[in-house]
Amino acid sequence: MSYISHTKEEIAEMLASIGVSSIEELFSIIPSELRSKPLNLPEAKPEFEVIEHCKRLAAKNSTTLINFIGAGFYDHYIPSAVDSLSGLPGFYTAYTPYQAEAAQGWLQAIYEYQSAICMLTGMEAANASLYDGGTALYEACMMAVRSTGKKRILMDAGVNLIYRTMLHTYTSNLSLEFVEIPIAHGRSSRDRVREELNNKTAAVIFQNPNFFGCIDDYSDLVEDVHAVGALAVMSVYPVSLGLLKTPGEMGVDIAVGEGQSLGLPLAFGGPYLGFMASQKSLIRKMPGRIIGRTIDRDGKEAYVMTLQAREQHIRRENATSNICSNEALCALRALIYLSLLNGEGLRDLAQINHDKAEFAKSVLNRIPGVEVQKKSPTFNEFTLRLPCNADAIIHKMIAKGFIPGFPLGRFYQGMDHYLLVAVTEKRTKEEIVKMAESLEAVLCD
Repeated sequence: MSYISHTKEEIAEMLASIGVSSIEELFSIIPSELRSKPLNLPEAKPEFEVIEHCKRLAAKNSTTLINFIGAGFYDHYIPSAVDSLSGLPGFYTAYTPYQAEAAQGWLQAIYEYQSAICMLTGMEAANASLYDGGTALYEACMMAVRSTGKKRILMDAGVNLIYRTMLHTYTSNLSLEFVEIPIAHGRSSRDRVREELNNKTAAVIFQNPNFFGCIDDYSDLVEDVHAVGALAVMSVYPVSLGLLKTPGEMGVDIAVGEGQSLGLPLAFGGPYLGFMASQKSLIRKMPGRIIGRTIDRDGKEAYVMTLQAREQHIRRENATSNICSNEALCALRALIYLSLLNGEGLRDLAQINHDKAEFAKSVLNRIPGVEVQKKSPTFNEFTLRLPCNADAIIHKMIAKGFIPGFPLGRFYQGMDHYLLVAVTEKRTKEEIVKMAESLEAVLCD
């Protein structure tokens, strides 16, 4: 019998064996209002006509807008080698590996990825990646809960609101207490954090740079967090670590982040990459896959999944996570990207991002009625205060060929006049000046 199609006689025989006479009778238990309706599809066309039709549809999307939006996802240049190498059939078509005897190449790539993430963050151990920055932050919270046995989590309001929303969604059926600490002038309120810290606290979550682009050194707060037996969790923007103090240098326990800026293109929601690293003492509480390097019985170097078996993810209440697959291809792209840059290249890239953002600040701050928020240092993202609603300005700027930034009023009450602007290495001096001129023009309309 074919596994692809069946004759009418074969279908009738199968239906009879389960005691029904027709397909309609088989599905009669499903109410009619819940059944799918016939699809109103056009007649079939030849393949080349379908391709041309799709091209015409795609052409309606604007791909020429100059992008100054960030808010967690950034328009960085991706070297051609990233696409070329990650697109090799051995990588591109492979499923996430488990068996050491069949996937040494993949396992080595993931091991090297983990090593790169440890060097990037200054941490001692890393896993084989998670789905995105938000789920990585959730997993870090659960690591802290498992490690401390406590269920109270302090969360800085400068953490990306998308991530905070994901945390509340993922934990809605868990008995966790979240306490949000308001920011002060765009930065963490140290006094409020210290007021809320107590011996029931499992973790305190920071972000650096925070959602408003402000950078900080959290070393003093991390010491206070440790003093009450809690863990410090930090979400970081990986490119910024080319210049900024790493989570490891601040004494952070768990570092996570969105790896999209490490060689992954902007896309409508992904696929992206969540990276996670921690101190070695927490490695047995870490979710996901961990790859180790060892020696086989013939004395040859080998790579294996270590410390945890695949099945540990389905051990009910004893499981560390439900992450049983991962973004291996995305992790490979991040590894290739970081390998191409190396430490010196990453420092240069970060410096270029910072310098261009500072230039943009100086140009934009000259516009009458526009004020660059300067109460905190920033990396490549900063906040503007406009004399009118930011949403309205964005629509006018799009007509001029620019996406000038992200309107903070969509996430924060009372910030309708504020715009979050990101400047990466791809933005030229001419584009920055032209964007400022266009902004001044629309403000004068």
